[in-house]
Amino acid sequence: VGCVESQVVFFSEQPAPALDPSPPLRTRPMIPATKPTTIRHLKAGARSAVRCMSTLRKTPLYDLHVALGATTAEFGGWDMPIKYPLGIMKEHIWCREKAGLFDVSHMVPVKITGKDRAKFMETVTVCDVQNLPEGMGSLSLITNDDGGIIDDCIVTNAGDHIYMVINAGHEDKDLPHIQKHLDAFDGDVTMTPSPSGLLALQGPKAAEILAKHAEQDTSKMSFMSGAPVTVAGVPCYVTRSGYTGEDGYEIGIPADETEKIAKLLLDEADVEFIGLGARDSLRLEAGLCLYGNDLDDTTTPSEGGLLWTISKRRKAEGGFVGSDKILGQIADKKSVTRKRVGFIGSGPPPRSHDKIFTPEGEEVGEVTSGVFGPSLKKPVGMAYVKKKYMKAGTVLQAEVRGKRRDITISKMPFVEPGYYRG
Repeated sequence: VGCVESQVVFFSEQPAPALDPSPPLRTRPMIPATKPTTIRHLKAGARSAVRCMSTLRKTPLYDLHVALGATTAEFGGWDMPIKYPLGIMKEHIWCREKAGLFDVSHMVPVKITGKDRAKFMETVTVCDVQNLPEGMGSLSLITNDDGGIIDDCIVTNAGDHIYMVINAGHEDKDLPHIQKHLDAFDGDVTMTPSPSGLLALQGPKAAEILAKHAEQDTSKMSFMSGAPVTVAGVPCYVTRSGYTGEDGYEIGIPADETEKIAKLLLDEADVEFIGLGARDSLRLEAGLCLYGNDLDDTTTPSEGGLLWTISKRRKAEGGFVGSDKILGQIADKKSVTRKRVGFIGSGPPPRSHDKIFTPEGEEVGEVTSGVFGPSLKKPVGMAYVKKKYMKAGTVLQAEVRGKRRDITISKMPFVEPGYYRG
């Protein structure tokens, strides 16, 4: 799931090789053999280079982040770790090579119960809940009356309830919207926000590491599945999902047990804490949207390239908020004038809101996200452009710091996904 409506910052200018619009092979750069920062080497008085106002919310792991020397900043109303002493570039590579641990306790788990829960959830999301097998989840969209995306979320059929995770800082937006439709719904449904600790363990070594500490067999869990799992004696809810393009898990933990589980995992030699800076470059290389940058209330699923989240049955039957507009765009493709695209750049990476032009000077779009991609060693990003310019290989120009630089439209993801497929 995408994060929130603020954009974190990240890389200084980096030289980039020549453009290569072809789909890249999986790249795993070499990383230091030694483990630079571990739970076994806490430094007394470790600093937090950026201090946030005391009014910001803090996760159960805030003190641990500070003790490990994290640089923190405001993110969606939370005081969150942006990076650790290892640094954003090395954190990114560590996750691609080994296993990264992310504190995502600022996300919002919601429990939907009642015998009519599936029917209701098909009103407020585009998810095909009725055909979602028990123990399986799906990326879905909460939409408004105009077909715009209020939020992206994960919806999981947890058996006796639906487990939904919405983006950080969206409680005041998503929950009142859902409650409004719940008040008008004639059926047996209850919505209960369920704040908890939430950790994401991501990377090619995530499966073997979690398996050491889980009582149940987590190694064969399929991608996007979820199940109750006991980790180090603590009852958790584990899903095989994440936001990096790597194999991995998201672990819902009782808040007062979160630090225990985090320290246990960090004590593994192949695990490092990863901040939101590297999380942003990881998700962007994986072609995953960040809500507030790449999606917003005015973006429709057609424009955002997310029609795959709407099943054939749901497209045929409709019945969800904004379905008239969304299904109308599916029927009349000419009504969609812009499309989300990926691009590869050169020189300093374009940033959100940088304008995009044709080589002849016509303004045709705007960058929504851009970073230096450590795995590719070149800038990558997302943008919305006029539909006629969306084809992979099209060369356009982004205006970066007053200078127009070539970008090449590219298919996403930019790196080969490492998701577990069985």
